[in-house]
Amino acid sequence: MRAAVLNESPGWLEITDVDVDNPGPHEVLIRTSAAGLCHSDLHFIEGKYPARTPVVLGHESAGVVEAVGSEVGYVAPGDRVITCLSVFCGSCEYCVTGHPYLCQSPEVRRRSSERPRLSVGGEPVGQFANLGSFAEMMLVHEHALVKVTPDMPLDRAALIGCGVTTGLGAVFNTASVPAGASVAVIGCGGVGLSCIQGAFLAGAARIIAVDQLAAKLDLARQLGATDTVDASAGDSVAEVMELTGGGVEYAFEAIGLAKTAELAFNMLRRGGTATVIGMIPPGQMVQLPGPAFLQSKTIQGSTMGSNRFRVDMPRYVDLYLQGRLKLDEMVSARITLDEVNDGFKTLQGADVARSVIIFD
Repeated sequence: MRAAVLNESPGWLEITDVDVDNPGPHEVLIRTSAAGLCHSDLHFIEGKYPARTPVVLGHESAGVVEAVGSEVGYVAPGDRVITCLSVFCGSCEYCVTGHPYLCQSPEVRRRSSERPRLSVGGEPVGQFANLGSFAEMMLVHEHALVKVTPDMPLDRAALIGCGVTTGLGAVFNTASVPAGASVAVIGCGGVGLSCIQGAFLAGAARIIAVDQLAAKLDLARQLGATDTVDASAGDSVAEVMELTGGGVEYAFEAIGLAKTAELAFNMLRRGGTATVIGMIPPGQMVQLPGPAFLQSKTIQGSTMGSNRFRVDMPRYVDLYLQGRLKLDEMVSARITLDEVNDGFKTLQGADVARSVIIFD
């Protein structure tokens, strides 16, 4: 199969012929239909996060089951599925206490003594986030996917595999935003726009989108933002404070920088909660004013929207099919696998919501 392989970091992807093994007892072979380009992949391409190379990147995807292992009963060949990087074992402390998104069990990966799932010339090739979506096929653990209705277009379904689940889940699961609340979202890329939609679906009364690009702010309004703040034009914290008369109850950071995490915290009213969703690079330190904690302000992280993806993702599919969750508007470009590096260069310019690789 053809796949986009990262051979060194920082470095661009190389389209390479990669061998894929047959499914083990608890594994599923998927023919990839679509894969979104996410900032998380870009962090490893740019070397902001360390990467074990060679590795097939990509983690936001959907496809059709090609073959299953002997112990798999959840899906069968021909089923349409969404993948998720929150691969769960189902038996560790995190899983049995209702936090499967925190599972780190080695059971979902092959042992080093076993044949690798992917290889080139007999040498192992890694799978980013246990998936490796930038490939014509994916060989994954059965707990890395969820079955969805055939009515769901797979190029839109792919977005649910990461960005949509991360953004909506941060609102619904991590922060539990109630109806009538005031919300600010910093960063209007794929995850931030999903946060905005989550706040809208939750019934937030005030949803303030903060970004530096006018096109993204315009799209944020289409997806539910009641107000927009141009962060390039001045003090965004002061503007949010003025708009709300003292700050928001909930703020979400969807970029992945220490300074924007600090902005989210500083936009809070007394008793407010800031949720950091973005991947802040190693070495960056978030600095907060100590006296603010005497105002009962809270800052927290969110991993993949604190998801229970086999429950959450089918619900998000239903919301899309009902016309309540907007995904069509979030696809800014459809590209081929050969155009993946151009897609990431466009993403570096920060002027897209989501580019999606479409496989034949």
